Amino acid sequence: MLKTVPYIKSAALAALLAVAAGTASANGIGVTMHQAKIVKLARAADTVIIGNPEIADATVQDANTIVLTGRGFGVTNMVVLDENGQPIVDEQIVVSRQAANSVRVFRRSDIQTLSCTPYCEGAFKTDAERQSEAEFGSN
Repeated sequence: MLKTVPYIKSAALAALLAVAAGTASANGIGVTMHQAKIVKLARAADTVIIGNPEIADATVQDANTIVLTGRGFGVTNMVVLDENGQPIVDEQIVVSRQAANSVRVFRRSDIQTLSCTPYCEGAFKTDAERQSEAEFGSN
């Protein structure tokens, strides 16, 4: 039975999946917001820990398969341990927005993201995105 730590579960699975899929880089595992990535592990995972589940979420399909989903842009980490407590994955997860077909409009401290496929419309925002934009706008 795969054990998970609530706060760390999602991000850890996401990073593990990305590493197994060969998408890890010097800057961590890249995931696009609101998209899923399937990660196959070399050996069975027992525990998955995600640093910030508002940035990335991980779903365990089976002991060797994790689905990582970008929830809000930013950086978090994921740690995956085997049944002996040995690390399988210990990586940063970098969630970014899809730059293609989108436009960001800045009006003083208000930021609006438009998805242009083919007509520009307001894009869906999670609470994490709204918080990140509020913090970004105040800098």
